[in-house]
Formats: sequence, structure tokens, C-alpha cells
Amino acid sequence: MSSGVNILDGKAIAEEVHAETQRRVEALEVHGIRPGLAVVLVGDNPASRIYVENKHRTASRLGFFSRKIELPADCPKEQLHEILNALNSDSAIHGILVQSPLPSHLDEEEVVAAISPEKDVDGFHPVNVAKLALGHSDGFVPCTPLGILRLLQHIRFPVPGSHAVVVGRSRIVGKPMALLLLQRGPLGNATVTVAHSQTRNLAAITRQADLLIAAIGQPNFLGSEHVREGAVVIDVGINRIADASAPRGYRLVGDVRFEEVAPICRAITPVPGGVGPMTIAMLLQNTVLAAERAVGLGRS
Repeated sequence: MSSGVNILDGKAIAEEVHAETQRRVEALEVHGIRPGLAVVLVGDNPASRIYVENKHRTASRLGFFSRKIELPADCPKEQLHEILNALNSDSAIHGILVQSPLPSHLDEEEVVAAISPEKDVDGFHPVNVAKLALGHSDGFVPCTPLGILRLLQHIRFPVPGSHAVVVGRSRIVGKPMALLLLQRGPLGNATVTVAHSQTRNLAAITRQADLLIAAIGQPNFLGSEHVREGAVVIDVGINRIADASAPRGYRLVGDVRFEEVAPICRAITPVPGGVGPMTIAMLLQNTVLAAERAVGLGRS
């Protein structure tokens, strides 16, 4: 058993990122620029409303111009696209985010494609996906994978040459995570295996991982039989399970059986309080980057 397991406090590390972001916001003030983030919420999904409020509150605290646009669940496609077109041409807005999931009558890919790639701070536009796949540094990278890299940087995990296993192949986490880990550089150059719901002998594959990233969206799916001693485990899952003893009647768990896996890890993220806060932190960093690029100060 590994001693002194490191539980990665995503809230604390996110605050370090926020401090950097705030310094960059203050530097932009010299150029008369205030980073602007617009978040569009369609419908009244309770979880989505909480996420949007958290993003809005944090952005405002760090000195952003933050705009919330709330639309009814039956909002016509044409109305949503008109709003996105207006935001695309609004010089006060540098980042645009449409909160998912969307009501069933709206095509998520079509909505994402309607956002200007230069303002797509979620990193889901086809142009930004292509830039990531091609190894170009001038696009936007999806926020959750970017936050995971920051967690690995925090613990000085030696990514180059390591074997990373990503369990999950979504366009939000699994695929971009694999692409990031394959990039050349100090936080890339890993050997990457992508596993998913159809993978045979999953435990035999995940036990080879120096870095195991669980993003399959199934509660308590991975246990100690899936983890090699001394591995770093990043749990992206946020799943609600019924719990009559909890004040809300449910509790949040990850894709990993935390209590069982933590004692054998070098480091592990908790749920909640691990990857989630990092996702918001990197969204705001992407928005600052978009504002910097607007005045010719863009970093790659």
C-alpha cells in the first residue's frame, strides 16, 4: 500500500489559477479591456442553473464583465442563433458558452458551430477541435482536460513517457484528453490508451496505467482491481445516487470507488471538489486568453 496518498484539492488549486487569472485581468485594464463572458442557459435544468450561477459569480469576482442569458426550454432555434450571432459581433464579449444539456429540439453540434471559434472558450467548435488534433497552439482547448493537466502540473507528475489510460471517449473529456496527452511538450508525450464501454478485459488494461483518468459517467465503476499501486487517478465523474440520509436525498459520487482506491494511489481527485472547480478555472483562463488575443497579446 502506498503511504501518504495525495488527495488533490481541486478547490485550492483552482484558487491558484484564479489568482493568475485576476493578475491577467488587471494587466488588460491597461489596454482598456475587461474580459467579457456570456453564458447562455436554455431551460431550467437545476444542475445547469447551479453551474451557470457558479461561473457567473466567479467571473464577476475576478473582474470580468459577466452576462447571463436565460431562455425558456421551448426557445426556437432561430431565436437562439440570433442571440449567438449578436454575441459573436459584440466587442465587449470575448467568450461565449452555451450550457449543456440542451432541450431535445436543439441540435447541440449545430449550436456549438454557430459560436465564433475565436469566442468558443469551451473548445468544442470544429475549428478548435481540429487545431487540437493537429497540434496547433492557437485554438481553445476544452476546459476539463485543460484543468486535469493543471492538476498534474501541480503534483509534478512526469507525463512524458508515462502510460495514460483514459476511460471514456466523449468529445468533452475523453477524446480531447487523449489528444492533449499525446502533444509534444512537458505535459504531453505520453503513451495513451483510450478505453470505453466496449473494451474487453478493462481491468487488465487500466492496471497498466501510471495515470488513470476515469470519465465514463458511471457511478463507482472503477475499483481497486482496476488500479495499479502508485498510480495517479483523476476522477472526472459527477454522478447522483440516491441517499435517504443526505439533506437533498442524494449524494454525488465519481466514477471511481474513492475509499477503496485512495489507499493504493500516489494521488487521487475527490468528488466533489476535484476536477469540477478546475473546469470553471480553466474556462475563465480561456476567456482571458480570448481577450488578450483581441488586443494582440494572445498567448499560445
